[in-house]
Amino acid sequence: MNRALASARARLRAFLEFAVLLLMATLAVVVVVGVGFRKAGASLVWYDEVASILLAWLTYYGAALAGLHRAHIGMPTIVDRMRGRWRLAAVLIGEACVTGFFVALAWAGVRVVSVLGGTTLVSLPAVPMSLAQSVIPLGAALCIAAQLLSLPDVLSGVTSADPDEAPTNA
Repeated sequence: MNRALASARARLRAFLEFAVLLLMATLAVVVVVGVGFRKAGASLVWYDEVASILLAWLTYYGAALAGLHRAHIGMPTIVDRMRGRWRLAAVLIGEACVTGFFVALAWAGVRVVSVLGGTTLVSLPAVPMSLAQSVIPLGAALCIAAQLLSLPDVLSGVTSADPDEAPTNA
């Protein structure tokens, strides 16, 4: 992998790790504060809405981080048993399907954000709904970047495999 690609991957990883940690800490604080106020008999009106939005953001950013590390659930045994061109074709088709899904998700997310243009959160009228839902196209774009930046590692593993060697699962 060339230096520019490795550098871009490291920067994306650092950004995603920071974002995921920040979102997790923020969500934890919101939940603890919300529970504390609810126990005191003074529920916060914005707690449920903000917590669910933070969870959605955490999910998208966490998915991108998992994608960068190739840590998603998959069926590698099927591909590991293939050899040569079949294996390369299976990997490329899989990558195209995943990337295509995220391109479609980004497109749909942009449409959702545009439809929600003038609406605001119910409990926090100062916060536009489009800001809360912008995680859909942003998260999809981050997932696409993660897929593309980790693709050279995947392809080098596919093309360097000896076709006569038995498959192994390390």
